Parts: sequence; structure tokens; C-alpha cells
Amino acid sequence: MAWTIEFDPRTERDLKKIGKQEARRVRDFLRDRVATLDNPRRLGKPLKGQLAELWRYRIGDIRVVCELRDDTLVILVVRVGHRKQVYR
Repeated sequence: MAWTIEFDPRTERDLKKIGKQEARRVRDFLRDRVATLDNPRRLGKPLKGQLAELWRYRIGDIRVVCELRDDTLVILVVRVGHRKQVYR
């Protein structure tokens, strides 16, 4: 039961901002480590407050904020960015 990774259109801009090497690390992490799991909640942490329905993954100083859709087995990447700026 593999999950599919989808990127929000503005996430593509976020990936360009962090650079090619970091963007490759993010894509590889999502494809190789998260999408292959039966439950992607085994990695990462849930967010709190207003973003409580979202999940985050840590890749060095980069944070990947995702919405996990259990009914369709989709991980929708909502934001990608440096840890200081991604939650704004």
C-alpha cells in the first residue's frame, strides 16, 4: 500500500527558493522514506495550533509541511522551506 506524493503549485516555487540540491534531498526523502511506508505518520510530527491538521517532516534545516489524505493515500506537500520561515 504505497502513498503518492503530490505537490501544491506554490510548493514548486518553494523548492526553487531552497536550491536544486536541497530540493533533490526533499524529493528523495519523500519518495524513498515516506511514500513507501504503510503509515507515513511513523516519521515526522503533527503540527499544533492553527496548523493542527498538517504534518511536518524534518530534513536538516528544511521543513516539509504536508496534508495526509488517508482516504486516497495521498501526501499533499503544502509548504517547503527553511525552519525559520516555513510556518509563517
